[in-house]
Amino acid sequence: MAEMQFDLVSPERSLASLQAASVQIPGADGDMTVMADHAPTITTLRPGVLRVDAGGSTQEFVVTGGFAEIGAQGVSVLAERAIVRAEMTQDMMDEMFDEAQASYTQTKENSGAVDDAAKTLSDIAAVGAEIGLSTKQPTL
Repeated sequence: MAEMQFDLVSPERSLASLQAASVQIPGADGDMTVMADHAPTITTLRPGVLRVDAGGSTQEFVVTGGFAEIGAQGVSVLAERAIVRAEMTQDMMDEMFDEAQASYTQTKENSGAVDDAAKTLSDIAAVGAEIGLSTKQPTL
C-alpha cells in the first residue's frame, strides 16, 4: 500500500510527523479516510478521534477542532487541541466537557446561534463514550 506524509500539530506541540498508510479524520461534515493520492481537500474538524495507520499499527489522537489540509502527497492537521489517546485522562475529558458546556451556555445567554455550540457539546460527549471515559450529561 502506498504511503503518504502525515503531520499533526497543535498550538502546544507537534504530535506526529510520519509516513502513514491511511488517516481517519473526524471531519465537520462527516468522518473521512485519507490515503495516498487523495484529491486535494481542506476540511474542518469536529471533536473526535483521529486514527493513523502507520507501520502496521494504529495511533489515536483526541482532537477538539481545527482543520486538515489533504493533498496527493499527504495530510497536515492543525488541531485546536490534540492529545495522544493513551495520555487522555478523565480530568482532561472533564475539562473539555466543561469548556464546551460553558461555550454553549454563553452562546445561549447572548441569543447567539446555539446549534454549533450544542453540536460541539454533543461531540465532546460522544468522544468520551468512544474512548471509554465518562462525561457529564449536557445541560441544553
